[in-house]
Amino acid sequence: MKEIPVTSIKNIAIGQTENTEAGTGCTVFISEKGMSAGVDVRGGGPASRETTLLDPLTSAQKIHAVLLAGGSAFGLGAAGGVMAYLEEHDIGYDVGVTKVPLVVQSDIFDLTAGDKMIRPNHYMGYETARMAMEQPNYRDGNHGAGCGATVGKICGMDRCMKTGIGSFAMQLGELQIGAVVVLNALGDVFDFRDGRQIAGLLSEDGKELCSTLEVMKIRMAPIANKFVGNTTIGAVITNASFSKTQLCKIAGMAHDGLARSVSPVHTSADGDSLYALSVGDVQADMDLVGTLAAEVVSRAIISAVFSAESRFGFPAAKDLGIAPR
Repeated sequence: MKEIPVTSIKNIAIGQTENTEAGTGCTVFISEKGMSAGVDVRGGGPASRETTLLDPLTSAQKIHAVLLAGGSAFGLGAAGGVMAYLEEHDIGYDVGVTKVPLVVQSDIFDLTAGDKMIRPNHYMGYETARMAMEQPNYRDGNHGAGCGATVGKICGMDRCMKTGIGSFAMQLGELQIGAVVVLNALGDVFDFRDGRQIAGLLSEDGKELCSTLEVMKIRMAPIANKFVGNTTIGAVITNASFSKTQLCKIAGMAHDGLARSVSPVHTSADGDSLYALSVGDVQADMDLVGTLAAEVVSRAIISAVFSAESRFGFPAAKDLGIAPR
């Protein structure tokens, strides 16, 4: 088994745009010929569009794009821009008079990072799709949907840390599998390999890490508004051939990687959502791929921590002297 760039997986294009001053952006995954896809939503407060297309009981067997974005529910209009670009380029489900691109979307809450009034919109969605198809530009860090991502927000934004978007992919024989994760958790982040905390709630002086769970234990009383602290979203991509139903199971198994790396996770205020995308015809065991999906998600989370740069007054791991293993 060897590590590979997530961008080396064929039949899918990844594009990103961001507004660095506003602290928000978009990351899109496009399959020109259509891809099988599943989703598993574990958080209680998702901001999403068209995710019911991925229900095994719905008729659509393939979709054309997955969009990850900021802006919370305000940013859901960006999918319209992706659709507009794809329709212009004759990509979508043929309905006779035109082709309808099937685009699903999930957003993070990043309104407290930069300018709360600037959110992903139709124009940003269009430009993100254009970049994916014409100049694929995926990068880890403060890019795309990870532009305004932060973690450790149980005590407010004064004690949180800057994270971003991260990726990891691997190859085993012909099988390729990778993950791209936008890390924007309420809780703390851990390296699943040794249990070490690598990001999250800061001490009052901002010099060291604290435990979100311990703060919750001390407070005990209900917290009035946790929604400013969510959400972690992402996509697992494989060149193995699976149906929508199987991909929903793989997406569920991928959440094990999220649970190993973030605590607390899947809370009532999070919108934690993971997609699983099949873009090839390699034959592989579903349970093997689901198990590997959990690992690449955990490793993508580590990437999201250590590729981030400090921004908006929020320090990144490297600013605290926390280094990758």
